[in-house]
Amino acid sequence: MGDLPLIPFGPHATCTLDSCPLEWSVLEYRPSLGCNIAFICIFGILMFAHTALGVLWKSWWFLGCMAMGCLTEILGYGGRIMLYYNPFSFAGFMMQIICIGCAPVFYSAAIYVTMSKVVENLDPSLSRVKPKLYYIVFIISDVFSLTLQGVGGGLSTSTSGSSQTAVDLTLTGLSFQVFSMVVFCSLLADYMIRYSKRRTITDTRLKIFLIFLSIAVLLILARCGYRVAELSDGYMGDLIHNEPLFIALDGVLIVLAVIALCIGHPGLVFSPSEKGLRVPDGSSQDGIMLQNK
Repeated sequence: MGDLPLIPFGPHATCTLDSCPLEWSVLEYRPSLGCNIAFICIFGILMFAHTALGVLWKSWWFLGCMAMGCLTEILGYGGRIMLYYNPFSFAGFMMQIICIGCAPVFYSAAIYVTMSKVVENLDPSLSRVKPKLYYIVFIISDVFSLTLQGVGGGLSTSTSGSSQTAVDLTLTGLSFQVFSMVVFCSLLADYMIRYSKRRTITDTRLKIFLIFLSIAVLLILARCGYRVAELSDGYMGDLIHNEPLFIALDGVLIVLAVIALCIGHPGLVFSPSEKGLRVPDGSSQDGIMLQNK
């Protein structure tokens, strides 16, 4: 590098694999090229699948959220590919931290709006909160979480990643996201228990939809819990250096969640534009069968 000082991390990093040991990089490893290419391909396929289903069933909000989430994941894993070629790439590191970190917020937003429609059309009287509050309150919470994570990432960029405040802001955003999802899961579970005591769902499509919606929520919650643990020790903690754990508890969990939301797509049970269940009055003809107990 001539007379340039060796700077391993930050927007002005000068280290390369030729001039600095790999252990000087933040991750302390070269991300797997094959795994990251695979994740980009998988999220690309899932984005196409959600786009096709969204257009077919005219579920525009759900389509927009899922497509944005998948696209953000693709950008994040693109950042990890940059880190494969240069583990000291600050741009690559920030792309993966911000994009992969924030992508699940879009999936959560899709779930919140969908759940409000479920409650509104099944039996709003059994819900402890008004249906609209599901997406008003929780989407505001997601925006707040996303803002904190974005500000934390931006502050990391301006301070060469050395600011503990930046890490704390990102961690607070993730923690708030986990808290919001725990509250949402509690409300979802409470509603389904109360509903199951009053009525029996006999339609296979509605059962599939509700089961896979619940699976997606739990997978996203588990992933967010992992990211909180990962960042709790900052960028120099042990978990951030463990690629197999990252692949399993971030990449794989989110892939499974997006697949679950594809199988349990709201178009299965909602009429075009998500304005209501296909046959909410209990008719058995091409619709949803709901029986009182």
